[in-house]
Amino acid sequence: MTEARMQETTQNAPGAFCWVELGTTDGEAAKKFYGGLFGWGFNDNLMGPDMVYTILKLDGKDVGGLYHMPSEMTSQGVPPHWMSYVSVKSADEAAAKAKSLGATLMKEPFDVGDAGRMSVIQDPTGAVFSIWQAGVNPGAGIYNVPNALCWNELATPDTAKAGDFYTGLFGWGKDVKDMGEMTYTSFINGDRPAGGMYKPTPEMGEIPPNWLAYFAVDDADAKAAKAKELGANIIVPPMDIPEVGRFAVIQDPQGAHLGIIKLVQPQA
Repeated sequence: MTEARMQETTQNAPGAFCWVELGTTDGEAAKKFYGGLFGWGFNDNLMGPDMVYTILKLDGKDVGGLYHMPSEMTSQGVPPHWMSYVSVKSADEAAAKAKSLGATLMKEPFDVGDAGRMSVIQDPTGAVFSIWQAGVNPGAGIYNVPNALCWNELATPDTAKAGDFYTGLFGWGKDVKDMGEMTYTSFINGDRPAGGMYKPTPEMGEIPPNWLAYFAVDDADAKAAKAKELGANIIVPPMDIPEVGRFAVIQDPQGAHLGIIKLVQPQA
């Protein structure tokens, strides 16, 4: 994890993570939890007779989204989760390329009104992410400040296969570092870090392939304690990553996982 992007942005370059979205089983309870934890505001939008999509707000800017998962998702066993989105020039072209590289299209490209066009993809190792072709909505408007998204990290049992897939799909470069117990890969989009990747160690237990969203905080210990007070489970208690920062992994009261981190170096 390292310096990523500007604090505020009006557009997101292709290959950059541009949005994060919570699918949950209890929207109102999730709002109470995240409002208490991060101080977010909420802007509800009717997307149909039975669908409300909530824009998460921080300092008047969009942080991400939240929605109550429909029965067709929960009946298929989809758990509450944070979804990470990557910006692309063409959702159709990127989805076709992902498929040619061995991915599964869980949702073929489709329009989200005039906001943009997207697809949901499962990479060849099993992790799920989305791609976003911006229409009137380019994505989040604030990054890398306390209580906003600052990093996206892939845990996968096959970093070689995943590395080939993502570099092939997005043109990312790779910066691979030996961190003792594990090797950590930073994906590079142009001249900026895009996200991270690692292979879980046996000591970590059974971790399914997944992209984990990290939110910046001023104090990892205080924020983890606050999350627990609000009903969360602490999956990884606060600990230091040398020269990077202090982080924790928590599971919100509905079951979605997220990371928090106090970075050593303030974000630009």
